[in-house]
Amino acid sequence: MSSESILATFPTPTSGMEVDVVTGSGFAVTFDAAEAGDPRRGPSPIETVLGNLAACTAMDVAAILRKKRQEMRGYQIAVTGERTDDHPRVYTRIVVEHRVVGAVEPEALRRSIELSATKYCPVNAMLSRGVEIEHRYRLWQGVAEGDGIAARVAVTGPTGASVD
Repeated sequence: MSSESILATFPTPTSGMEVDVVTGSGFAVTFDAAEAGDPRRGPSPIETVLGNLAACTAMDVAAILRKKRQEMRGYQIAVTGERTDDHPRVYTRIVVEHRVVGAVEPEALRRSIELSATKYCPVNAMLSRGVEIEHRYRLWQGVAEGDGIAARVAVTGPTGASVD
């Protein structure tokens, strides 16, 4: 078992909503939940949850596709989260769409996303304990025009995972 740590500092405890975080590996991030109209110095903590999921699964899928010698020319992850209206305003459903351009076989992309969603991405595994996450892709094998090839790959959540 391993452990990780961070240090969070509220630099101006009498005003503002900025929190500076330094990770155990030495990287600094400023979070801010400023009131509407006030300038912000960083993302809110809750919106970074979606960013963490996007980054985690993107790293998995890219690494797997490289090992499979698939030639991506472009790669984006779009993540959308639905939240409750009542506090603590948690996510109730998240959709992760991998958008890939290049000479990539649909089955190689599908399997890479499945492995990330069901085996490798710790952010997905942790979030899936409390929220349903749908994983899908859109693939353009030529130029990114038109609809391309689209498919749902898997749904993970509190009741387990289902793979399409």
